[in-house]
Amino acid sequence: MSTYDENESKFMRKAKENPFVPIGMAGFFGIVGYRLLKMKNRGDTKMSVHLIHMRVAAQGFVVGAMTIGVLYSMYKEYIVKPREQEKATQQK
Repeated sequence: MSTYDENESKFMRKAKENPFVPIGMAGFFGIVGYRLLKMKNRGDTKMSVHLIHMRVAAQGFVVGAMTIGVLYSMYKEYIVKPREQEKATQQK
């Protein structure tokens, strides 16, 4: 059996651990929704080209959110944590 609190869903726990995942998902769905609404005003652009642009924009947002999340976790792990450990050893 899992040990997490029953009132809290697995998605919410993961979102607290890594907040860039829901940001990436929201951006993906936001871009796809916007581009689908904009589809009727695409003009001379073929449907396939419009869908490719939508996919590239959505994937670019997700990759950007993942990159920022990795950089943030590296910052916490390799810069903040050693500083805290150094302060703890200096206080002893």
